[in-house]
Amino acid sequence: MTNAETDAAALRRGALVEGDRPTGAPRVDVLSAREVPLGGPRAMRVRRTLPQRERTLIGAWCFADHYGPHQVAASGGMDLPPHPHTGLQTVSWLFSGEVEHRDTLGTHALVRPGEMNLMTGGYGIAHSEVSTPSTTVIHGVQLWVALPEEHRNTARDFQHYVPELAQVDGAEIRVFLGSLVGRTSPVRAFTPLLGAEIVIEPHVTLTLAVDAAFEHGLLVDSGDIRLIDTVLRPAELGYVPRGADTLTIVNETDAPARTILLGGPPFGEEIVMWWNFIGRSHEDIVKAREDWEASSDRFGVIEDFPGGRLPAPALPNAVITPRRNPPTR
Repeated sequence: MTNAETDAAALRRGALVEGDRPTGAPRVDVLSAREVPLGGPRAMRVRRTLPQRERTLIGAWCFADHYGPHQVAASGGMDLPPHPHTGLQTVSWLFSGEVEHRDTLGTHALVRPGEMNLMTGGYGIAHSEVSTPSTTVIHGVQLWVALPEEHRNTARDFQHYVPELAQVDGAEIRVFLGSLVGRTSPVRAFTPLLGAEIVIEPHVTLTLAVDAAFEHGLLVDSGDIRLIDTVLRPAELGYVPRGADTLTIVNETDAPARTILLGGPPFGEEIVMWWNFIGRSHEDIVKAREDWEASSDRFGVIEDFPGGRLPAPALPNAVITPRRNPPTR
């Protein structure tokens, strides 16, 4: 996916009544989504919860787009021509529909529900994402992971993984990155991460053992969810700081609820993030944009894409400064 949005979403604090919070339980911050077009003013619209002013990262997770369900006949579906990435990994996860992925490694793959495609941009990659002609409804999430400085310029890569379904206490869980409920993904990441889809049956309370060194984010796709003591509604993301070794998640609705759980230790580096590039300085961004506009070998070429590339937007008339998280609580 491509990032053309600069304004922040909103944040509200959890638990209006402090006395309702279980003793020692962490406070949940609620990040509300901002709706933005995907790639252009007439493009499919998505709900973006990361990044924003109040929170840039959850672990190394630095970008979260949540979209659909969209009727492709009305929205046009996903139609992103070749565009570049640096300094990050992209994680594609669908709930319904099908997306054709092509990249400058020569990869030609399909993104399907319950299957993860992870692409490493590193020093530079380009890819295209187009919903297939058979897709009538498109619905899912696109997530980005910031690469640490040590690996920021690593070689481009692509991995595909179909996680095994785990059924736990009235919930169905698919772990696509990291470890949870005794399941571990073999997919390579460059920092410790957790990524899982969790579908919870009506009025079920699910208690998960998690890594206390991680901070966590729970993105709600459907249903009203109570995370610890705070209600999250569809398209909201609840943030829990590190220190919690369990998360209690309650589906308070009469239908199954779907969520995405993200986690990782606090990312100890500031990042400069603009459009589809992640660097450490304004100069990193300027150079990446120049290389893309010049069609340099840095990003490669998708030989069989039937159309042109996505041009980079103009740079702002200011120095792009690092994004910072608030101090760790």
